[in-house]
Formats: sequence, C-alpha cells, structure tokens
Amino acid sequence: MKIGRRNLAAALGALAAPRLAAAQDSWPARPVRLIVPFIPGSAPDINARQLAEAIGGRIGQTIVIENRPGAAGNIGFTYVAKQAPPDGYTLLWGTGSLAVNPALYARVEYDALRDFAPITLAFGMSNAVIVRADSPIRDVAGLIARLKEDPKTPFASGGFGSAAHLTVALFLSRTGTEAEHIPFRGAPDIVNSVRGGTVVFGMPQLQVALPLIRAGQLRALAVTSKERAPQLPEVPALSETIPGFDYFSWMGLLGPARLPPEIVARLDAAAQAALADAAFRQRVTADGTTIIGLNAAQFRDFLPGDLERGREVVRISGARIE
Repeated sequence: MKIGRRNLAAALGALAAPRLAAAQDSWPARPVRLIVPFIPGSAPDINARQLAEAIGGRIGQTIVIENRPGAAGNIGFTYVAKQAPPDGYTLLWGTGSLAVNPALYARVEYDALRDFAPITLAFGMSNAVIVRADSPIRDVAGLIARLKEDPKTPFASGGFGSAAHLTVALFLSRTGTEAEHIPFRGAPDIVNSVRGGTVVFGMPQLQVALPLIRAGQLRALAVTSKERAPQLPEVPALSETIPGFDYFSWMGLLGPARLPPEIVARLDAAAQAALADAAFRQRVTADGTTIIGLNAAQFRDFLPGDLERGREVVRISGARIE
C-alpha cells in the first residue's frame, strides 16, 4: 500500500505528538538554562539571578544563569533566536535592547516579534538625571536654562546608543536644547565622571546612581519614568516638567519561538507568584528596580509599541552602529 506525502507526514506527526505531550508533561526534568546577554554583575544579570532563584523554587528545578555578553545583548539574543530548541530548557533574559538594537545596528540576526515567545515582563528601571552634589543646578528647570545658555555643556553616557545616551537625546529633543556627548564604557563611568566634574550631568540607570545619591555625593534632579521612584519619593519625575516624558529600561523572561504554551504558562505563573511575594518585592526594589509584572499576553502586546519607541528614539539620537 502506497502512502502519500501528506498521509506520511500526518502519520509521523501522530506518532510524535504523544512523545511531545509526554515531554511537556514531565517538564522540567532537568535544570533550565537562562541566557543573560550581559556580563556578570551588571544590572540585568543581578535581576535575572533574583528572579531565576525564585522561579526555580516554584517549578522544582534549578535555573542556571549562562552569561553570553556582547554587542549590547545581540549575541545572547541571536543565540536563543537561532540555536535554542523550543523545549523549555533554554530561556532568555531580555531587556529593552531587544527593541532598540534593530534600529541601532545596521544588521541584527533576529526578529524581536517572531523569534521569541514572551513569558513575563518582570522589571523596569528608570534613569536618574544627576549632577554633582555641589552643582549650582538645583532642578530640571535649572538644567534646561544651563543648556540653553551653553549648548556645549558636557554630559556622560555609557556609549553611543546606550540607554543613558538615548535618554539624554530624548530629553534634549523634548526641551529644544543641545549638549556635548562624552561617551564612556558603561554606567559606572557616568556616575564617576559626574562626581569628578569631568561632565556636568548624566542620566544613568537609577540602580547605579542610587548609592551615591543616598551618600550625598550626587544630586538627583529627576527620574525619567512617568511617576516618581518609590526609592526617592522626594525627587520629581521628568514628566512633572516635561509632560508625557516616560523613558525606562525593562527586563523580562522570554523563550525561543514555538515554546509550548503549557510551558509558557507554567513559567509565567511561577514568575507572577514570585513578583507578588512581599519579601521578594522588598528585596528586589531596594536598589531602584521597579516591579512591572506583565503576563505573557500583555508582554506580547507591549513589544510592537516598544519597537516603535526604539526606532523613534534612535532616530532622534542619530546613533548608528555598523
């Protein structure tokens, strides 16, 4: 008896389906890898480890962090998009770079909407507008006045296209001002250059600046999120001076495309339970992190708009990496 190609494919699919279902039912039968596309000790790495530990305890398996840094996250993003099987044993710790990089780089090897399965958008991180503690600039209005008076006022960033660079670019665009960009290698260089007087201001992630703000070595003029940061309730949000201003970095859990919905649901449920835990929230938010907690469906709906936001802010900044 001859079997046509369609019938053969259907027969093979029917044979494979029980095995696939069994594999999903037994998941996770071994430790899960979480690819973090940034160096150990970075803000994304710290937050990834916090959530991985909490989720692992809820799914009954260890989640092992594997750092694959480089190219603003592109190396890790591409690895999960192109090489990770959709079996639930290799996941990705994504950040806002996932949406910014397609506009920033001349070429990326992943599609942010098609190559990943969103699971949980867990955390957000605003930036802080900082000057030296003894600066004559006392508030955002004072900074804007200084920039209008001196368009060569230097600011520090963590490099072309970094979150700190894009945030300042958006600020300058919204206020009709100019400043001189001094790129460094990372956020720690921003706070050190502001504290040391090499530059006048910067907008690093709050997590990096918060210890020096609390120590009285830096002055926070504002935070860049739409609302005030709970860690600095006395510091205004930029939106209080610039209506509608809202720029923040996000971090979340994704898998490769075609990750089974059952596994997505289990991971999302474990993450949501962790994010709702009072002790976990207190521990994570102490350093400036904000809990967001979008579920898989909400995360999926969020990404297209974030890609558009990324394209717009990169266009404003003029940054381009070949």
